[in-house]
Parts: sequence; C-alpha cells; structure tokens
Amino acid sequence: MNAVVAGITYRALLGRRRIILLLLLPLALIGLALLLRLFGEGDQRSAVLLMQNFAIGTMLPLLGLIAGTGVIAPEIDDGTIIHLMSKPISRPVIARTKFLVAASLLALFAAVPTYVSAWLLVRNEDGIAPGFALGALVAGIAYAAVFLLLGVITRHAVTIGIVYALVWESLVGNLVPGARKFSIQQWAQSIADQISGSPFLRTDVSLGFAVPAIIIVTLGAVLWTGHRLRAFSLTGDE
Repeated sequence: MNAVVAGITYRALLGRRRIILLLLLPLALIGLALLLRLFGEGDQRSAVLLMQNFAIGTMLPLLGLIAGTGVIAPEIDDGTIIHLMSKPISRPVIARTKFLVAASLLALFAAVPTYVSAWLLVRNEDGIAPGFALGALVAGIAYAAVFLLLGVITRHAVTIGIVYALVWESLVGNLVPGARKFSIQQWAQSIADQISGSPFLRTDVSLGFAVPAIIIVTLGAVLWTGHRLRAFSLTGDE
C-alpha cells in the first residue's frame, strides 16, 4: 500500500458528492431499524429480513459500486490517473492501494451500520448482528475488488455495475437456485449463517464454497486491475 496514493484517493472520494451517497444508504438502514423497533417489530424475523433484503441485498452492492468505481474511474475519465502513473509507483501497488481504500470505506459505511441496525432490533440475540456485520465486511471486500476492476476495464462502469448489482445480485441471485452460488451477497449470507444461530436465517450456499469463492474473486480482480493499469500509456490511451 502506498500512503501517498491512499491519501489522494481518500481526499478525492470523500470530498465529492459520493460521500453523500455513501452516507444515505447506511442512514436509511439505521432509520428503518429504528422504525421497526418503535412500531414493535423488533424481532428476529424482522431483523433477518431487513439484513437480507436491504443491508446485504441492496445497500452493500450499491455501496460497493460507489466506493469501488469511485476510487479510480473518475481519475481515468478526467485523465488525472496519468499523472499518478507517471510517478515511480508500480501499477500493481496503485491497484492494491485503491482496493484497500475502497474496502476500508465499505467496512465503515456498510459493515458498521449493518451491525448497528441489527443490534438496534435484536441486540446480540443468536449472533444476528455480528453475523451479518462479518458477512457485510467480507462481501464488501469482494465487491470493492470487482467494482475496482470494472472501473478500469470500461468507461461505463457505473451503468454496468448498477445492472449487475440490481439484476444479477438482487434478482437472479435470489430467484434462480443455480445462480446463487455465484452471487456475492449469497456468500455474505452464508458467512452470517455460520455465526448466527437464528432459525430465520438459512442459506443455500455452503461455507466451503463461499469462502474460497470470495478469496478467488477478490485476489483475481485486484491482480487483473494491476495488469490492466500496466496497459495504460502516459498519453491516456489503452
């Protein structure tokens, strides 16, 4: 990790309108949890449904898209990435640093609010709060890598990412049994299920598949991003 690149990336991302987008979804999640609690729906079933459908199913992939593409795609679009790559910093180091920045943002804006909202509903009953928080953290790392790569290989990363997050992850990954094994959010729920003993949480993807899949996807995407950056010339052409 390069501290200079990380500092520039944090300032650029958190100083733009993306910080508002990064805050809106977690605040909405916590707000929904508070409303459920106030109206007497603070039970395990409500908590698991909120975590599955909103925290993991909607918030996490969208935050992954915002953070993953946001750490590099704007620099490619406006050409400032060329100034960075002209420095004596290897392209794989740039890729790894951008990934770590995106992953850290997802830990803060996804995993922490997931724990807080679940805790507001059921405290630490049956490990629901820590289970989904860990699932959000690990899956957020995978999303950071996937969307980072997407930001490098196409200038339509946001559009493609939205289609992927909302169609594949939220629709196909939930409704088509065979596709669930290839859904990051299903991997997140598999991890949550291993920690939580709630009878309302059941997953179709085994931990033995989910963990290696997350590792392969994450490492593969980061390595591929570094390789793609090597293809950029200092004139901005690929």
